[in-house]
Amino acid sequence: MFLSENLKFLRKRRRLTQQELAEKLKTKRSSINNYENGTTVPPMDILIGLSDLFNLSIDTLVRINLSGLRESQLYVIEHGSDLFVKGNELRVLATTVDSKNKENIEIVSIKAKAGYTTGYFDPEFISALPNFQLPILTRERKYRAFQISGDSMLPIRDKSWVVGEYVQDLTSIKDDLPYIVLTLNEGVVFKKVRNELKEKGSLKMISLNTEYLPYDLAVNEIREVWKSVLYLTDEIPEAADNQQIFKKLEQIRQEIIQIRNEGTN
Repeated sequence: MFLSENLKFLRKRRRLTQQELAEKLKTKRSSINNYENGTTVPPMDILIGLSDLFNLSIDTLVRINLSGLRESQLYVIEHGSDLFVKGNELRVLATTVDSKNKENIEIVSIKAKAGYTTGYFDPEFISALPNFQLPILTRERKYRAFQISGDSMLPIRDKSWVVGEYVQDLTSIKDDLPYIVLTLNEGVVFKKVRNELKEKGSLKMISLNTEYLPYDLAVNEIREVWKSVLYLTDEIPEAADNQQIFKKLEQIRQEIIQIRNEGTN
């Protein structure tokens, strides 16, 4: 049981003194001290009060070593979802390795996406996916390739492949970078992301194609996040129209001249 350790950890995480916690639970400071030292076990009414105060199930308070969790896991749990905790075990990322024990890059095609939304944690499902190696990527990180669909991320075209680096800590998500996000209801989505977890408990999902409006994705909708590191396509981009380029440059030149003239008047 981890109740005494968790109680001290959560109290300090909320920056509460033993007296302040005792007042919230309508008990004595000496009782809180005894609970944290493990000399006495809280009665059921105190356990329920702790569960309500910290927004955690009693089972999680008792059975999970919260101090051993990553910040992203704690954040999700504290915001109402035991996404990363099942019983007394953490969810471990399912992955595969080659004959030399090197991490594979599994391939999630458009056809495989539907199965991935329910099988992403299943080692058997992941092991059945095709895979490959890409020596230019570091061995210390985990990668997976996803085939995107639709035109919401143009100029990245429909059916292109995006290789993502697994994000363990949701708080490390950087604003305005592209990520592959496995969601509860939408499946696999590829968007530019703005991190609003601290402010709103959500990610702002933004398409490169401005015809698609941004939307908020709540943290309890998130199942996995992969940072885009490169994309692969079999289509060669069309050559730029030189006349359009020259026209734009001339426009910029004229604007600079106008600014200089205004500065001398």
